[in-house]
Amino acid sequence: MGPSPTQGRGAPVAGLLLAAGGGRRLGGRPKALLDFRGRPLVEHAAAALRDGGCAPLHVVLGASAATVRARADLPGCVLIDNPDWAQGMGSSLRAGLESLAGSGARAAVVALVDQPGIGADAVARVLARYASPSSLAAASYEGRRGHPVLFGADRWPEVIASAVGDRGARGYLRAHEGEITLVDCSDIASPEDIDTPEDLRLLG
Repeated sequence: MGPSPTQGRGAPVAGLLLAAGGGRRLGGRPKALLDFRGRPLVEHAAAALRDGGCAPLHVVLGASAATVRARADLPGCVLIDNPDWAQGMGSSLRAGLESLAGSGARAAVVALVDQPGIGADAVARVLARYASPSSLAAASYEGRRGHPVLFGADRWPEVIASAVGDRGARGYLRAHEGEITLVDCSDIASPEDIDTPEDLRLLG
């Protein structure tokens, strides 16, 4: 295995996986525990961040957090429990970024657990756009912004302050549209997410 993309930069880029969703439209099946190739989906998403070069790696849990901890093999991950997960993705983003304070990370690549078509190649491509603690980059697919998203640490306080409900960082990204470096990942990843029972085909 080759060197991590962060080696030699003098500033680690953390991976932040948001995996707290309860799968309300999936009949209450927590997304982190959906079966993907015989293992919980959260393992695939965490591995994508790790193999893409992110370290440290923090995973935000919510729905059925104790079961996720028991069933999923997440070596080297810092597991963060978000008791407010039902309020929406914004609370998980806040909890995750706050947990990275003091970690030494100068940026974080944020990924979502319910996008099985996004792997290490897309993570590495976005991570490669890290230049400074004010960096802001996002994967794009056919010209549309998506995940993963890289936030330099200087941006975390404002992202935390603006992350509410199910919007996550959307408000912040909209307000800073002109500052985002878009990284085309259409050739190596798919941004489709799992929200409804029909979407479970993505796990096939």
